Order: sequence, then structure tokens, then C-alpha cells
Amino acid sequence: MTPRTHWNDLPRSLRAAVEARTGRVIAVGTVPHGLNCATATTLTTAWGSTFVKGASSRDAEACAAQRWEVAVNPYVLDVGPRLRWRIAADGWELLGFEHIAGRHADLSPGSADLPLVAEVLRTAQNLRAPRGTALPRFVDRWTRFLGPGELRLLDGDTLLHTDTNPHNLMVTDDRAYLVDWATPALGPAWVDIAYTAVRLLEADCAPDDVRTWTARFPCWVSADPRAVTAFVTATCRQWETAVGPAAARSSNARFAALLTMV
Repeated sequence: MTPRTHWNDLPRSLRAAVEARTGRVIAVGTVPHGLNCATATTLTTAWGSTFVKGASSRDAEACAAQRWEVAVNPYVLDVGPRLRWRIAADGWELLGFEHIAGRHADLSPGSADLPLVAEVLRTAQNLRAPRGTALPRFVDRWTRFLGPGELRLLDGDTLLHTDTNPHNLMVTDDRAYLVDWATPALGPAWVDIAYTAVRLLEADCAPDDVRTWTARFPCWVSADPRAVTAFVTATCRQWETAVGPAAARSSNARFAALLTMV
């Protein structure tokens, strides 16, 4: 996790630039979760609340991820918060989003959040970026781990989130939101269902219950088993390369369980 910089430790002129857009800050809540952003804060002002995240301009990878968030935001408003502003100054790049007054989703067995998560993912099945938009392709993530025939199975035109962990699923009283669109990709519609199914297994949901949950999604029911196999194979190979076979074993077992659900 990237070390966090608190609001009061940001440059004074940068904070002034933010307040010019939000109004004078009267309360600050630091958000502890998230892997890539160096600052994440909820600012409360007389004008309302804003979620602010940012990265040092020296962190090229984190800034690139934030630029993808900016690029896709107009196309994901049915499932995520609106970007209000962007500031690049004083060695920082900050994004200000509509604040969602909710909590992170509970993906544990029997959770009342599971239908809400299913609904936001069902809505996300219809997300498309305009033709010609130079977004990353999901298939290109796996060129080190799959052959050309397998790679073709992972092509698609749905705008994917690809990181549906509980911290990126915000829940209010009546709906869920997909936040943190830092790793978008164009690919098969079932991919985010697969990633979320793995998170359900990680939260101790029984495989049979996860199988029932995934069956809610026509895109998953109609997914080519060969494509799901290619996805699982590539992911397991990637994890083993990154952390070694022993450390990857438990995560890879959850991905392999997907093969019993198609």
C-alpha cells in the first residue's frame, strides 16, 4: 500500500486550490483503504462533501491510473460517482468526486449486500466506451501467459472495472456503487462477474452459493468455458510468477473454482 499523506500535510497552496472548488473545509475524514493513491480524504464543507484522492506527480504509475479514471468517468455514471474536478499542481494530481455516503460492501455468506452488488454489476454489463476510445484491452494483460488462440477468447467490448474487491463496492441503504475505476479495460462482460465470484469465495461463501449467485447473470451463463479456462490459466500463471507457487496456492484455488461454475 502506498503511504498516505493526510490533508493537513498537503501543500498549503494545493489545499487552497481545492477549497476554491469545494468551499472552506470544516471537517476531514481520511480514508485508510486503497493501494495506489497517496492521499484519500472526505472533505466536508458548507457546500457539501467531496471525496478527494490523489497521487504524487512523481508516481507515474499512480498518475496514469488516475488519468484512466478521468477518461472513463463520463461512461460509468450509471454505476459510479461523478468526477467533479481535477487539479494538477504543487507536485500532486488530485481528483474530486461526488461523495457517496455509504460503506464498503459485505460479501460474507447471507449478506444483504449481495443482491445490491449483483444489481450494480448487472447494470455495468451495459457499459460501453465510444468507438475509437483508446482504452486498454483486457486481452493485452495476458500476452505473457497465453497463446494467440487463447488470447482471442478474452477479447470483448464491455467496459470492465477489473478490481471488484469490497473496498471498491460502496453500499448505501438502497444500492451499490462501483468506485475506483483505475484499472479499466475492454473485454468480455463476464469478467467482472468472475472477479467478484472469487471475492465471494474469499469472504467464505460456499462454492454452491457462489454458483447460484453467478447464475443470475446471463453473460456468465453464456460464457464460453474455453474463455473462462483461459482467464483462470492466465491469472494463476501470473500469480505464480509474481509471488511463487506456494504463496499463490490459496488464491489460485479460488480462481480454479470458477471452472466448476460454467
